[in-house]
Order: sequence, then structure tokens, then C-alpha cells
Amino acid sequence: MSRFTLPPEDVLRAREKVVLDHFADEVAQDWDATLSTFPHPHYELIAQMTVHDGDGEVREYYHDTRVAFPDQHHELIALRHTVDAVVVEFWLMGTHRGPLAKIPPTGGQHRTRMTAYFVFDEDEQLVTERIYFDQLTILQQLIGGLDKRKPKDLMTLVRAVVGLLRSAGGAPDPRLLATMPPALDD
Repeated sequence: MSRFTLPPEDVLRAREKVVLDHFADEVAQDWDATLSTFPHPHYELIAQMTVHDGDGEVREYYHDTRVAFPDQHHELIALRHTVDAVVVEFWLMGTHRGPLAKIPPTGGQHRTRMTAYFVFDEDEQLVTERIYFDQLTILQQLIGGLDKRKPKDLMTLVRAVVGLLRSAGGAPDPRLLATMPPALDD
């Protein structure tokens, strides 16, 4: 198929249903249903340059993010179709109630604009959810509500900064570095 030709409407509608079901199942925290949207679960978090591949790693990702943000939910902004993907812009929201990697809970809330690419293979199977967002936006919101004049909030801020520094500097997943420019000769 040409990169300039969209699939037929029935294919686009089927992809859109998979994506919307996936989003709804994530909010409901129905991990079996969410994982069933993939033949092999695979998430790529571009801001962190990390990959969660396979059932076990993706379930661990779900667990860790819902411990950090038990009320995590989203609000769709736009949904677009491409030759091989559905692109979704959305607001991700949640309250920081548990540890986020090495950052202790701040009690802060965030509302972060994100984009996710749901990539489908030639058999119309969802093969990747690739998410783009700004980590600093989230962090600013999580610590922005702390009152630096209160000793308890000041200690939370210090622990958050120390946790952030401990989390920083990890090597990017090599699968995200091994990119090839597209062939644009046609």
C-alpha cells in the first residue's frame, strides 16, 4: 500500500474501536481486556526512552503507574487516522498518591497533554502504543502545589528532587535508538 493511501473505512473503524476499547479498559483498570487489544503488548515511552515489552513488563508498567496515580484517567482531544496508525491526542490526569519511580508521592495533581500512536501491522493487529509527553510538565504540576514555607511540604520537595536525580541518567532503550529514515522515493 502506498504511504499516500488510507485503508478503507471499515479498517479505520475497526482500528478506532480497538483504540477506544483500549483507552476505556485502561481507565477501568481491566488489564486483561486492555492487554487483549494486542497480540503482543508493547509500549514505548519516548520521553523516558523506555520500552515495556510483553505481558509481564506491561502489567508491571500498569501496576506502577496506578500505584503512583490510582485515579489516572484521560480526556480525548482528537483522534486521527494514518496509513498504519491511529493517533490520539489526550489529556492524562491523576493525583500523585504513591511513588513514581524514585519520586515519593506529593499529593499533587497533573493534567498533561499527550499524544499516543497506536501502530498496526499489515494484518491489522495493534503492535505498539508509542506515547509522547513532556515529563517536566508533569513534575512541575506535582511539586508546584507544595508550600515551600511548610516544613512537611519542603521535605516532600527535597525527597522529590532527590528521587528525580536518582531516576535520571539511565541509558535509553536501544530499540528506540535504532531508527531508519523512511524511503521517500516514490
